[in-house]
Amino acid sequence: MSSVVLDSSALLAFIHGEPGGEVVGGVIGQAVISSVNHAEVVTKLVERTGSLDLARAALGMASVDVIDFDRLQAEQAGALVKRTRSRGLSLGDRACLTLAAREGAPVLTADRIWATLKLDVEVRLIR
Repeated sequence: MSSVVLDSSALLAFIHGEPGGEVVGGVIGQAVISSVNHAEVVTKLVERTGSLDLARAALGMASVDVIDFDRLQAEQAGALVKRTRSRGLSLGDRACLTLAAREGAPVLTADRIWATLKLDVEVRLIR
């Protein structure tokens, strides 16, 4: 069991030194991220830097364990759509929440709408 699950917004805040990044920095050694959210972070970093190698370097410095998104998580994330659609949550958001539920760990995010969710997952806003 990990101590915290990171949403892509939280990991990006840490990597870019944005507000809330220091909160992530305090738990980075005990953090995990879904492979779906990892893909989101890679996408944003490649868009910003133009280079997969630079994206990998930034992620390597963060040193977060990536947890594969499996069939059970896919089904659970799909099942969350009815409960989260009105809040505009994406597949990546639901993948993160599903991983947090499986790990029994809180999730760190910069997405304030998550604080309004009525789910069995502890949501911690980083800013």
